[in-house]
Amino acid sequence: MKPLIQLRSPYRTNPVRISPFSRAFPDLSFYARFLFIVYRASVKAERGLYDGSDWTRSSFDTLRALERVGVAFEITGVEHLKALRVPCVIIGNHMSVMETTVLPGIVQPVKPVTFVVKKSLLAYPFFRYVLKSRDPIAVTRTHPRRDFKTVLEEGMIRLRQGISIIVFPQTTRTRRFEPSQFNSIGIKLAQRAEVPVVPLALMTDAWENGRCFKDFGRIDPLKKVRFAFGEPLWVQGRGADEHRAVIRFIEEKLETWREARLKPTSS
Repeated sequence: MKPLIQLRSPYRTNPVRISPFSRAFPDLSFYARFLFIVYRASVKAERGLYDGSDWTRSSFDTLRALERVGVAFEITGVEHLKALRVPCVIIGNHMSVMETTVLPGIVQPVKPVTFVVKKSLLAYPFFRYVLKSRDPIAVTRTHPRRDFKTVLEEGMIRLRQGISIIVFPQTTRTRRFEPSQFNSIGIKLAQRAEVPVVPLALMTDAWENGRCFKDFGRIDPLKKVRFAFGEPLWVQGRGADEHRAVIRFIEEKLETWREARLKPTSS
């Protein structure tokens, strides 16, 4: 299997034939495939056999499963990651579970990566084995000072090992981006580790957050999925300028994408 970034950059979904069943029942069609992907990965991870290349494949298979029900992707800026010879801290907004399932297929082929995740996710059935195998940084989201210390200490260890870190500074997934809820923990980690920050803007609301089970919401193929990586930023001083630059990058991308959705020819 070729990693996603080797297919072409930027990446845009090619027109694919959607089966009548997938067109009529995108949720059922996708989740049947997705749960099989997770189950297969979990079995391997529980045995201690799940590595970075397996993670890439699971992620890529998830992307393909979404495309097979009509979800279109546009991924830009991967060249900024490829140009870096050092690990980095990727800082992005957080809309849905899609980014945690699809981003590994984009980033892992370029450089080893892990996430900052909620500690409770490590107790999820099936998911926990895959997550634990990737050595994430687990935080509580309820003890800010303790979480801050955890991210800095464990983040430094990962970065020194050459592992990049994806951080979603928002406390929860949300369609609306609120800069006031976007903390600077990623900036502080990059500053302390003396590595660059890579801004990440994403629009993944095609995979909606569920009402009963947050990770299993409606799949809306009419909404295009977009990921955009910005140019690396080296933190200067206390990082206030870089923090504002990340926020500005995300806001500008989201505004452009929302305007594109309003045009009759856009998906």
